[in-house]
Amino acid sequence: MQMGDSVFMFFSALLVWIMTPAIALFYGGMVRSKNMLSTAMYSVGSLAVISVLWIVAGYSLAFSTGGNAFIGNLDWVGLKGVGFTPNGDYSATIPHNMFMMFQLTFAVLTVAIISGAFAERMKFSAFILFAILWSLFVYAPVAHWVWGVGGWLRELGAIDFAGGNVVHISSGVAGLVLALVVGKRKNADAAAPHNLPLTLLGGMLIWFGWFGFNVGSSLTINSVAMTAFINTNTAAATGIIGWLVVEWIINKKPTLLGAVSGAIAGLVAITPACGFVTPFASIVIGFIGGAVCFWGIFSLKKKIGYDDALDAFGLHGIGGTWGGIATGLFATTSVNDAGANGLFYGDPSLLWKQLVAIVATYLFVGIATFIIVKVVGLIVSLRATQEEETLGLDITLHGERAYHESNM
Repeated sequence: MQMGDSVFMFFSALLVWIMTPAIALFYGGMVRSKNMLSTAMYSVGSLAVISVLWIVAGYSLAFSTGGNAFIGNLDWVGLKGVGFTPNGDYSATIPHNMFMMFQLTFAVLTVAIISGAFAERMKFSAFILFAILWSLFVYAPVAHWVWGVGGWLRELGAIDFAGGNVVHISSGVAGLVLALVVGKRKNADAAAPHNLPLTLLGGMLIWFGWFGFNVGSSLTINSVAMTAFINTNTAAATGIIGWLVVEWIINKKPTLLGAVSGAIAGLVAITPACGFVTPFASIVIGFIGGAVCFWGIFSLKKKIGYDDALDAFGLHGIGGTWGGIATGLFATTSVNDAGANGLFYGDPSLLWKQLVAIVATYLFVGIATFIIVKVVGLIVSLRATQEEETLGLDITLHGERAYHESNM
């Protein structure tokens, strides 16, 4: 065990942890004022429920080494055998329970991201039940596929440095399914962000936390970690540029919301590739990520007609898909000898493996999420009533308001 790596991972876990409250602010500022608190509650609920569930069974199902190619077993239920001693299958230099806590923050964040798709209309009780089932039966298996010992995508040779498949494609596809099943908001066309400074604050905290998300996934301080650090910041910056260039051309004005969204798009796109590609490649990946996510939100969504309220699929699904493909194009063992060479470095097989991983994730997450939503709908009402939606979920479901009129 190395003290330096342990301290590094402790702070990386804290950085990723703060991303979930940041999502609450980022999403909360984008909804109407009457739904600000209810939107934030989805993230707070994720922190509470998934934190406990991960300890009880989620971590074991995702990372235990005695399972099969599709899911772990229950050897580590309740963290039995998960202590301060490192587990060499994942890291020989940090405590096993430190690795577990780092992965916990990913599991929490993924569920919080999904909530952007159904904001302003899904009941909190339905969300909590959905979060429990989805974390156990969707997130844990996909995490095991990609990162767990014996996972079939890991054995196939598909690579995902920090969660392109596990976090972003999974949350984006789940969000799309929920948006379709729950249906459109009432007066969705009239919905507009009520507090963009709040969204800016949340977005910048997400960017800050993303350094723990990506750099921490190296599990040690080395050249790969520093490359991931550089790539993460670079792709976020070029994501802004890519988004604003397209927005400026099409809508004639660059917007603050577009800039923040472009940063998130660039961060999502670089996540699976950040520890495998050069800084120059991160410029390209981030720029295209910003551009294609703009297209997904302002063209694809309008053509298909689904109401992904805060663009969980538009940012995370589309951005994560591009990131997975880009990894298959730009990855090079000159950056990380534990990775692989992509198409542009002489090996087309990695691109095919990445495509298999992406398609498998879309199919599994889409089908499993649909089944879970239907089961939840049989137990509790999925959607707020028309009256609750009209008055706002803050006061009707939670009995409180974010803002009060002055008595002056």
